[in-house]
Amino acid sequence: MIAHILFSSSKGNCTLVRHEGTQILIDCGKSARAVCTAINDAGGNAEKIDAVFITHEHSDHTSALDVLCSKKEFDIHTTKKSAPKLLSKERVAPHVVIHETEYEVTVGTLTVKSFPLPHDSADHVGYIITDTEGDVLGIATDMGHITKCAEENLSSCKKVIIEANHDHEMLMEGPYPADLKRRILSKRGHLSNTDCSLLACTLAKAGCKAFVLAHISPENNTPEIAHAEVRCALDSEGFSDLPLECALPDFPVKVG
Repeated sequence: MIAHILFSSSKGNCTLVRHEGTQILIDCGKSARAVCTAINDAGGNAEKIDAVFITHEHSDHTSALDVLCSKKEFDIHTTKKSAPKLLSKERVAPHVVIHETEYEVTVGTLTVKSFPLPHDSADHVGYIITDTEGDVLGIATDMGHITKCAEENLSSCKKVIIEANHDHEMLMEGPYPADLKRRILSKRGHLSNTDCSLLACTLAKAGCKAFVLAHISPENNTPEIAHAEVRCALDSEGFSDLPLECALPDFPVKVG
């Protein structure tokens, strides 16, 4: 399995996962042109998208779908609570496949299983992706706090994309209005560097072999600060050998 985070920020999120002849996207933010260019830049084939799996309905995870659906044929998998926004778009609606919050779908050589995550959306899920050779990738971003369900699902993964959205001090001293700060810090907001560090250490102890930090806020964090805090936590637990990368907002980053 080969995975690249094509985009990761509040302006757009999209991850490409490939195995043998199968190619799927997790989320589809940014513009359709940007998504297709990034797929090709990452070594994929923008002319062959087998399926798109949506974590939740917010526009930074879905904005490219309308134009892509006018040009390409693929299924869009989402949960029934997130589906109404997608169904409201005429060109997107025929592609939508609706599921319960927890579901499992096999596309070619990849099996995708969802699990619930806490976020201020109609519904929100993370994904566990398994290929036919037993490689397992986990994706969990836009999560307000660490849940037992998330820990249990991600503990089976060899590689994990996890959120390190904000540095608490930068957020509190930054320019955001008080209500937005409260939203980000809430149980249905976004994960801090400190919480991300705790989760990374838990997963490392369970056997995870590589991490990529994602959805890093440009206003309330930096890749350097996020990386340093999580790296320090992993090193202190004896996992200094584990690869740790940061996703970028506009350039593909390989996972593991």
